[in-house]
Amino acid sequence: MLQLTQKLKDGKMQVLEVPVPVLGKGMVLIRNFYSVISAGTESSTVTAARKSLIGKAKERPQQVRQVLDVLVQQGPVQTYRAVMKKLDAWSPLGYSCCGEVIDTANDVSEFAIGDFVACGGLTASHAEVVAVPVNLCVKLAADKNAGMENSDKLLKAAAYNTLGAIAIQGVRQADLRLGETCAVIGLGLIGQLTGLLLKAGGIRVIGIDIDAAMVGLAEKHCADLALTRDSHGIEEKIASFTDDIGVDAVIITAGTDSLDPVNFAGAVCRKKGKVVIVGSVPTGFDRDPYYYRKELDLRMSCSYGPGRYDPDYEEKGVDYPVAYVRWTEKRNMAAFQELIHSGKINLDYLTTHEFKLEDAPQAYDLILQHKEAHLGILISYDTTKPVVRQKVAIRPVAATEKVGVAFIGAGSYAQSHLLPNLKNLKDVSFVGVMTSSGTGSRSVAERFGFEFCTSDVEDILKNTKTKQINTVFIATRHDSHADYVLKSLAAGKHVFVEKPLCIDEAKLEEIKDFYTSSESASSLMVGFNRRFSPLTKMLKKEFGDGPMSMIYRVNAGKIPPDSWIQDMELGGGRIIGEVCHFVDLLSFISGSLPTTVYAQALPDSQNLNDTISINLGFANGSIGNVSYFANGPKNLPKEYIEIYSAGATGIIRDFKELEIYGGKKINRKKLMGQDKGQETMVRSFVDALVQGKEVPIAFDDIYTVTLATFKIMESLRTGKSVKI
Repeated sequence: MLQLTQKLKDGKMQVLEVPVPVLGKGMVLIRNFYSVISAGTESSTVTAARKSLIGKAKERPQQVRQVLDVLVQQGPVQTYRAVMKKLDAWSPLGYSCCGEVIDTANDVSEFAIGDFVACGGLTASHAEVVAVPVNLCVKLAADKNAGMENSDKLLKAAAYNTLGAIAIQGVRQADLRLGETCAVIGLGLIGQLTGLLLKAGGIRVIGIDIDAAMVGLAEKHCADLALTRDSHGIEEKIASFTDDIGVDAVIITAGTDSLDPVNFAGAVCRKKGKVVIVGSVPTGFDRDPYYYRKELDLRMSCSYGPGRYDPDYEEKGVDYPVAYVRWTEKRNMAAFQELIHSGKINLDYLTTHEFKLEDAPQAYDLILQHKEAHLGILISYDTTKPVVRQKVAIRPVAATEKVGVAFIGAGSYAQSHLLPNLKNLKDVSFVGVMTSSGTGSRSVAERFGFEFCTSDVEDILKNTKTKQINTVFIATRHDSHADYVLKSLAAGKHVFVEKPLCIDEAKLEEIKDFYTSSESASSLMVGFNRRFSPLTKMLKKEFGDGPMSMIYRVNAGKIPPDSWIQDMELGGGRIIGEVCHFVDLLSFISGSLPTTVYAQALPDSQNLNDTISINLGFANGSIGNVSYFANGPKNLPKEYIEIYSAGATGIIRDFKELEIYGGKKINRKKLMGQDKGQETMVRSFVDALVQGKEVPIAFDDIYTVTLATFKIMESLRTGKSVKI
């Protein structure tokens, strides 16, 4: 399929052939008929992409600080990889469209194939086919009496779905009553829609903009009084229009760095009135004389409405009870579509231009270069083309190496640590890659030289040339690891899965049963990289396998509660998702597997269990403690390890420094940069496959360490020590 994309590095824009997106849980697959370019938001994105690196840095100071943090913690190589991952990737554009449902996930019952829908959100992009979560989709009313021309007209209007929901939420925040007056500052697309909605609700509308053309449109279609901002005596005209009361509310839909909109809103608003910010404007208003003396209510309007930015709502489809949250973002979308279908608002005048998808880059040139006046710009799609799920060839098929690799999932970790290290190995060829989005798959395929990208896992597992792909790397979200491991092993592939192996004990036992009873020669390894660090190996050589006592302190840092990593259904939580690393390292250093565990967590209101002390007992008598803390400072190095045995002590500081005490002098080893062992891990795995040897981490280790994380959770629930 075709999709409009751009690169953040240079702003290069291109309509690319990419795989059809993966249809995940709670999603519908939609063939687009029309999508709308949001000239304000999208032009800002494109403008930023076309700036120099210095210009980008000035515009995103917070991201620059994040880059500097990575530089301090992980060194220049990993920082460069992380930055280039962002800059080199093809990014989708667009977030408002409409089309026809062509497939639904198994757990979706609200929509059926053939339904026409309007969609919102970042997946509702300028592409021939999009996959959208159910709570960001609304069904269009069926109109059997509508002719072809009228149906097409309704579809074009429906494509304004997201923008309409944004405008509706702004109006709801203004909380106006019939007959009251509202000023709309900024008469672009959102401002015009806001005016139309207000008029449909019986509100008197005053439209204000710096552009006389936009003022003229508003005067004709959606405003009772329309004024340019520099109109002589503008405040007096508004006062006269409102019988010297002032407006009941102001909705600011402008986008500017100026404080004028918010200060002007204070000037024209009546006492106890409301100022609602929808657009991107600064809020450092002058407190006196208006906001303080009038006791004005300044409100923010959050995008499409309640549910926005809530993963449970948007990604999992968990709705809010209507009795408690009357208007969610989805219900706002539905209300907007009903106003269109009933004829209460008419959007015909908003569309000033229409481009075919293949010509879409010209639309952005028109916007950025101000070639001609524009307002609503539609992108249309060829709906006569068949939708075919097929892999997209990136480069000619190369001679098969000993290890033919495919990736299922290829996010930040894979692109920073796995793919670069694999690429340097002579026995490896990159064959296929699959990620959830078409642009993501294509970006990774181009950057690392894969032969093809796909959205169909069968292209990887049932590869027609059986020896072309013999090894699968799994780097998806944690909840999908187990199923992909089982499918890959069943297909006879060697498997490297990024931790954790799985997120529930039943799946662990299923993998164990399959792997240990399988007659195939497939290998399975989990990415427990820290045991491959050169400092770990030095410490291990010094201390051997004797009984020892161990301390592993992890300054884990805070992760927001709504992150997928904290979600037990998606990420398994931080104990299963990350603590497995530290249990594995203590097992490796002690030369023994854990047999008992007792854990205590610092109480927190959301039961995140991410500040926790874990005591482990090992089969050879060793004891260890993992102190995993999310409540420490950012400037404290993340990992600190102490090992005590037979009068000697070894200390690893953040995999940069090693100190060994016990002899006449302290032995010290300091690396040029942090090395957590990823490169050696990947090379060791590939070497084992090439040489036909066992992979470097035994399955018993993988199984027991993974089981230990589940027993940690059990100990937290029961408050008791648990046998592993």
